[in-house]
Amino acid sequence: MRYAFFPGCVAKGTCPELYQSTYKVAEKLGMELVELTEATCCGAGVMQAKNTELTDAYTARTFALAEEKGLDTVVTICSTCQGYMDPANKTLKEDSEHLARINSHLSDGGHQYKGGVQVKHLMWVLSEGQELENLKGKVQKNLNGLKVAPFYGCQILRPTYALGYEDPEKPSSMERIIAALGGQAVDYRCKTRCCGFPIILENEKAALRMTGRSLLDAKENDAQCVVTPCPLCHLNLDIYQKKAEKEIGAKLNMPVLHLSQLVGLALGISAKELQLPKHFVSSSQVVSAVGA
Repeated sequence: MRYAFFPGCVAKGTCPELYQSTYKVAEKLGMELVELTEATCCGAGVMQAKNTELTDAYTARTFALAEEKGLDTVVTICSTCQGYMDPANKTLKEDSEHLARINSHLSDGGHQYKGGVQVKHLMWVLSEGQELENLKGKVQKNLNGLKVAPFYGCQILRPTYALGYEDPEKPSSMERIIAALGGQAVDYRCKTRCCGFPIILENEKAALRMTGRSLLDAKENDAQCVVTPCPLCHLNLDIYQKKAEKEIGAKLNMPVLHLSQLVGLALGISAKELQLPKHFVSSSQVVSAVGA
């Protein structure tokens, strides 16, 4: 259970509680996360739109760093990173000429990507096989039937031609994790929809409606909290929740947790260590329900 760890920039900047809680959870589960501290931003977004070859070079360098450490799985905790790095990896592995061009850029720094790495979000690592059984066995604070609404968002499931881990319309990874922790996964229409980021930077009104409707859908299906594997989704669902309430004309008061924080509570890690008090919407009712 030794993985190359690529936290991305949001988890080390705007959402440091995600970064910290991930390490706390890994320690409890006996997972060794070897952080690729020399890696750069994955380049998704603006850089990708401007210069795909440069962005692919950044990503291939990250993969090469993992290979140099003898690791074949890069674990990420950001849906945006996953949604870009998997398609880039697919192209690098399938297009030998493109890989050769990229490696020519990397050669000056002494790196070469051989195509031997897979990228896997922590959500998929924890939801499968041995790791899922290990998780079940390490639960100290059963969630006591806590009704949890999994919010996948859009980028961790798409594009399916590159990711393909599960059905983007009917995913089940977080449901398996929630069940393993003793919780009850809430099914609702909006769990695979876009949270509204980065639309909020261009059209705040439209983005707030998207955020509000997703949270209201979870609430109307009796969810006690929402959990997401994406730090950008967390930002939109938590920070902008008060504005979203005004936009849709409904009270929400819905706690939003990072996936690692929900797992951490069940593993007996304190709310303070998981930095739950940092969130804009209080998660005290969740902590009380779990008895953490």
